[in-house]
Amino acid sequence: QVQLQESGPGLVKPSQTLSLTCTVSGGSITTNYYYWSWIRQPPGKGLEWMGAVAYSGSTYYSPSLKSRTSISRDTYKNQFTLQLSSVTPEDTAVYYCARDATGWGQYDYWGQGTQVTVSS
Repeated sequence: QVQLQESGPGLVKPSQTLSLTCTVSGGSITTNYYYWSWIRQPPGKGLEWMGAVAYSGSTYYSPSLKSRTSISRDTYKNQFTLQLSSVTPEDTAVYYCARDATGWGQYDYWGQGTQVTVSS
């Protein structure tokens, strides 16, 4: 059974960088052909795909967030990390990590989500 767990600060100040880590257990992030994604849901809005790191280490980003987003991985710790720079209150959301089984948005495992609030 694959499990994902998000961790990171729940409160970030405007203009700072938001950093979250997803720790994966029960499966390796290097296993073919999975994609490990970050998805967020602002209050009252739908889910927004932010980006992903593939089993190969390749990264993919939402065009709307690409200039502020970086996703990396630590294969030894079996973790992948999201960094979102220059945050504003509009980045307040529940942030999820998830496994995409196909690379086409078929998520089969999700973390429980973590609330991040951007406020001074």
